[in-house]
Amino acid sequence: MVFMEKIVIDAEGLVFGRIASIAAQKALEGKQVEVLNAEKSIMSGSQEVTLKKFKRWMGMHGKGNPEKGPQFSRMPDKILRNSIRKMLPKTRRGITALRNVMVCIGAPAGKKSNFEAGDAKPKNLKKFVVLGEICKLLGAKF
Repeated sequence: MVFMEKIVIDAEGLVFGRIASIAAQKALEGKQVEVLNAEKSIMSGSQEVTLKKFKRWMGMHGKGNPEKGPQFSRMPDKILRNSIRKMLPKTRRGITALRNVMVCIGAPAGKKSNFEAGDAKPKNLKKFVVLGEICKLLGAKF
């Protein structure tokens, strides 16, 4: 039995895309990655623009039938995991790496971050929105 190094990242106050890219890199290196507090990660830009982008991405922009169209999750952990999946290669190596990624809403009792996320901290962000707020505006219940 092979034991892999486990990396725990606390996403609170960190930039969404940077967390996803760091988690994808570490998973490709063969490490187990666990991301906590996915709903507290931040996205750059104003709330209106970000919400408009998400609605367009989800197919909620008014064209077609939303009941038959592509169905996307509104939960923050699923959104973050999906962005990590899109950053991984579409090969067997990427599929194996995705199996080593776990994203949680909130932080389970006793879990603490063991990862120094200097690159993922926001630098001079004037406008930003928390991922949990966007998800609630989209209709998520968590």
